[in-house]
Amino acid sequence: MLAARASSARNVQRIARSFATVVETTGVKVAAVDYNQPTTSVTVLVKAGSRFEPKDGVANALKNFAFKSTKTRSALGTVRESELYGGVLTSTLGREHLALTAEFLRGDAPYFVDVLTSFLTSAKFTRHEFEEYVVPLLAAETEAAAHDPATRAIDVAHTLAFRSGLGSSLFPPLHSDITVGDIKSFASTAFTKGNIAVIGTGIDSSTLSSLVEKALANASAGSAASAPASKYFGGETRLEGHAGPQTAFIGFGTTGGSSAELAALAAHLSPAPSVKWSKGLSPLSSLPEGTSVQPVYLPYSDASLFGLLVQGSTSAGVTEAGKAAVSALKAAAQGIKEEELKAAVGKAKFAAASAADTRDGLVNALSSKIFSDSVTSLESTLSALDNVSASAFSKAASSLLNAKPTYVTVGDSKLPFADELGL
Repeated sequence: MLAARASSARNVQRIARSFATVVETTGVKVAAVDYNQPTTSVTVLVKAGSRFEPKDGVANALKNFAFKSTKTRSALGTVRESELYGGVLTSTLGREHLALTAEFLRGDAPYFVDVLTSFLTSAKFTRHEFEEYVVPLLAAETEAAAHDPATRAIDVAHTLAFRSGLGSSLFPPLHSDITVGDIKSFASTAFTKGNIAVIGTGIDSSTLSSLVEKALANASAGSAASAPASKYFGGETRLEGHAGPQTAFIGFGTTGGSSAELAALAAHLSPAPSVKWSKGLSPLSSLPEGTSVQPVYLPYSDASLFGLLVQGSTSAGVTEAGKAAVSALKAAAQGIKEEELKAAVGKAKFAAASAADTRDGLVNALSSKIFSDSVTSLESTLSALDNVSASAFSKAASSLLNAKPTYVTVGDSKLPFADELGL
C-alpha cells in the first residue's frame, strides 16, 4: 500500500512538472503531458465555440462536420482506417472552443494527427454530407437538449447572464436556416494557425510538435479570434417543461478568470458526502425527500457562471430546497468557520487533483491557458486553493449575492419565482 501511495505521489509530481509549458510551432501553440501511459490522446482546440459564431448554430454544425470527407480520405475511409488502428475519434463543442480528439495506442500518432489536421486544412464540406449527416444531427441534439431540464436551464441561464458572446446557445434553433456556405465561411476564418492549439497526453512534446509542424505547414496564417469582453447582466425566465424533474437554476455571473474562492464555495455547498451512506456535513446535506441541489461552477476566459441547480419531483419540493440553497449561500457570505473552510478547500483540492488523473481534466486545465502562453500546473492550482482565506471566501459569496441573479425554471407554473426563494 505504501508503495502504491509513493507511486501515486510521484505521478502527481510528474504531472505538476510537465503540466505544461506551451511552445509555438509555426504559429500553432502545442502542449503535451507524458507520464508513460500505454495510450495517447491528441486534442486539436480551435477558438470556434458558440461565442465566436456569426450565425446561430453554425459552430454546432461545424462540429458535426468533423471527420467527414477531406481531400485525403472519405468519411468512410476515416471510419475504416481508425477502426483498423483501434482508435476513437470525437468532436465536442464548448462556448469558447471546438475540440477534435483522437485516442489511440501509443505509437500511432502520425496517422491520427493527420486525420485531425486534415479537417482543418482540406475539409470538403459537401452538400450531400450536410443534408444526410449534419442536418439530422443538429435536429437530434436540439431535441435532446429540449427534453433535458438541466441542460435547458443552464443553456438559457448563459443567455440571461451574458446575452451575446458566452450567452450564445450551444444548440442550433430547431428550424435552422444554416447553409453549407455559412459553415465554409465560418471554417475559413476559424481554421487559421493563430486560432489553433494542440494538446497531447501520453506523447512527448517534441514528437507532437514535429507532427503538428508537418501537418499544418500549409494552414492559413492568422491571429486568434477575438470577441467583445463579457459583461454580466442577469435576469429571470420561466420555461414550460413536460419531461424530467421540476428544475430551478439559481445563478450568478462574474467577470474575470477562474477563482479559487468560487471553486471552494462550490465544494462547500456540495451535498455529496465523503463517506458512503452518510449525509455529510454540507449546509445542504438535509434536503427534502426527492430533491437535489448541485453546485455549478463554469469558468471561462474572461467570466464565470456560478449557480445551484435545484431539482425535484414536485414544485413544492423544489421551492423548499431552493430556499435552503439560497440560505446556505447567504450564510457563506456572512462568514465561515475555520474547520468548514478547511473541509471545503480539501474537497476542492481533491476534485482538482482527481480531474488531473483523467485526460478530460488535463485537457480542460490546459485549454484555459494555452492560448495565453501561460504555464499551468496541478501544484499551482492546489496552491491557489490553499491560499483561500475565510475573508476572501465570504467576500466572493457576498459579491455573487450583490449582483442581479440569473434565475431559470423549467417545469410547471407552480415553480417558485426568484423573490420567493429569498433572492
